[in-house]
Formats: sequence, C-alpha cells, structure tokens
Amino acid sequence: MGNQERVVIVHDYLTQRGGAERVTLELMRTFPDARLVTSCWNPATTFTEFSDYDVETLWTNKVRAFRADPRRAFPFLARAFSEYVVEDADVVICSSSGWAHRVTSAAPKLVYCHNPARWLYQPDDYFEGMPGWARTAFAASTDRLRQTDAVAAEDAAAYMVNSSAVARRVHAAYGLRADVLPPPRGLSPEGPIDPIPGAEPGFLLTISRLRGYKHTEQIIAAMDLVPDERLVVVGGRPEWASDRVTVLQQLSDAGLRWLYANASALVAVAHEDFGLTTVEAQAFGTPSVVLRAGGYLDSTIEGSTGVFIDDTSPEAVAAGIRECRTHSWSPDKIRSLGSAYAPEAFRTRIAEAVDTVLGRDLRPQGLVAV
Repeated sequence: MGNQERVVIVHDYLTQRGGAERVTLELMRTFPDARLVTSCWNPATTFTEFSDYDVETLWTNKVRAFRADPRRAFPFLARAFSEYVVEDADVVICSSSGWAHRVTSAAPKLVYCHNPARWLYQPDDYFEGMPGWARTAFAASTDRLRQTDAVAAEDAAAYMVNSSAVARRVHAAYGLRADVLPPPRGLSPEGPIDPIPGAEPGFLLTISRLRGYKHTEQIIAAMDLVPDERLVVVGGRPEWASDRVTVLQQLSDAGLRWLYANASALVAVAHEDFGLTTVEAQAFGTPSVVLRAGGYLDSTIEGSTGVFIDDTSPEAVAAGIRECRTHSWSPDKIRSLGSAYAPEAFRTRIAEAVDTVLGRDLRPQGLVAV
C-alpha cells in the first residue's frame, strides 16, 4: 500500500478496554496516518493510547450518559452513524460490532467484523441488566434495524472477521462470504510488569467485562467446588470478592502482564466471538480452560494450549479446572503455538486487504449464493 492513500478507521465506541479496542489500536499502528472516528470516546475508561490520536466523534459524544455507557445511546446510534459522511478518504476500515459499518462514504469500505450486532441477533446477552426503556426501544425498532443493518453490510467492498464462528454468523445474517483474519494478541509479553499486591502466584485468572454472556458468576460459583484454588477476576463487581476471590478493576497493561505471567491457568467460558484473552495468555505460556464454542474453537488447541468444557455450569467449570491440573503443560510450546497471533501477522494481512480493496471494488463478489 502506498503512502499517499488516505485511510479512515471507524470504530463503534471507545469507552472500554476490550478486545475490539485493542484491535483498533493495532489498526492505527498499521496505518499511523489514518484518521480515527467513533461515536463516543471516554479517555478515562478506555486505553490511554487513544489519546495519542486526533479522535473524531459523532454528536452522541456530547451526551455524558452515552459516554458512560453507549448502550444508552442505542435508539440513536444507527442513524448517527448512517448520517455521518466520511469525506477525504480513499478507503474506510470499519472496526464493527454492529454500528461502524453504517457510515456513509464514497470510498470503499473494508469491514473488520468482531460480530454481527448482538442487539439484533443475540439481544438477551446484550441487554441484560439494562433499563426497561432500552428494551422497549429495541423491540419497537428491531425489524427496521435488521433491514438497514443488512443494507449497510452489503455496501461493503469486503468483509473480514475474527473467527470461523463469526464468519458463519455473517453468512447467516447477511449472506456474505467473509475472510477469517484472527486479531493480534493485544498485550505483548514484552513491556513493563507491575506486581499485584496480595496476589500470590499460582492463582486462576479470568478477565471480562460486565456482560451476562461472560459467565463470570458461574466461574466464581465453581470456586466452592475446588476449595484449594484461588481466583483473580479482572473487571468484575466488587461484591464478588471473598477470601479466595480477588476482584481488580481498571488494571494497567503492566499489571495484566504480571497476572498472565503468574497465573496457573486462565478460565474463559464466555460465548465469545474470538476470545482475545486466551491468545494473550498463550504469549505468556499460560494454559486456558475454555468453553467448547465460538472463537475458542479457533484459538485453543485441546491438550496443547488448554482444555475444553461443554457447558458453563459451575460443575463443568470446576471439572475443567481439575482436568487442567492433571496436565504437564509446556510453557515454551504454548508460547510457540501462540506466536500465530503476533501483531506482525495481522498487520501484513490487513494491509494486503486494503491493497486489494483499493485496486478492485469487490462488492459484486461479496454475495454468496444460498
């Protein structure tokens, strides 16, 4: 790709420290001169590296409640994105979990899809714990949103996804064929390390945001069935803490590195689109206990980088932890297998995809006959 091309990167919202936000940072590192557009930006709750860029925001960013939780902006985001016109661009890369691909532009759009909109296709997970008015607004607008979501998807020049599971969801939702490009591990093992006071090495580790599909409470309940284990929860509720459960929030990358390096295993049983924490753990030579579903089927090699469980019940989680303890894991082998998710591989393929989009509009080839 030449240096003269004008790249614009659009992300749903920058208000949290999740895997999609780490991917967006990697996109900015790949295209350092790109512009960055988002609906809401809260520097205090997302990665500090975004402050290194000139972030352009939609009108929704003016509302404090939306910056605190963009789900509150649900009734407005579809229109806000579709009415936002990206100008002065040769290619637009949409880092989308449901909104960013709706932007309007004369330039071709390359969509990197983390998952088709959960609020349309997995609403129970997305709206858990939200107030009644949000659920009511969702129910009233579902049909129209599905229609406009599909139109926006079909307008893309090319679609890329993070896992085979999401590729199947994209095909089911839109009839589109998508290339699988695993995201880069967001956290490199190289870098500063800050020990966590009071956390003795050998603990189990789980990292998640407060969403029902993360199943963190089931992991905590499983601790009653494995009384010799200790658990560190990053991103959980303070009331989950107990004698054997430590809850940490808003941790720095240096603190996360220490946790990954000193955990005996990662426990990740969410219904994830990809599940970035497992490949981050692999970079530190740490095995995982994961749900046999979603993106974990791509990222975890049974018996080599982790063990699978078949449901999210506390009994199944506890059984997976016990099984993990029976293995003699090779940290070097885990790190070697995890090298497939190094940032360099992602940067090369996304740059090649942009070259392809700039050279040929792929829209007619995007639809799959079904």
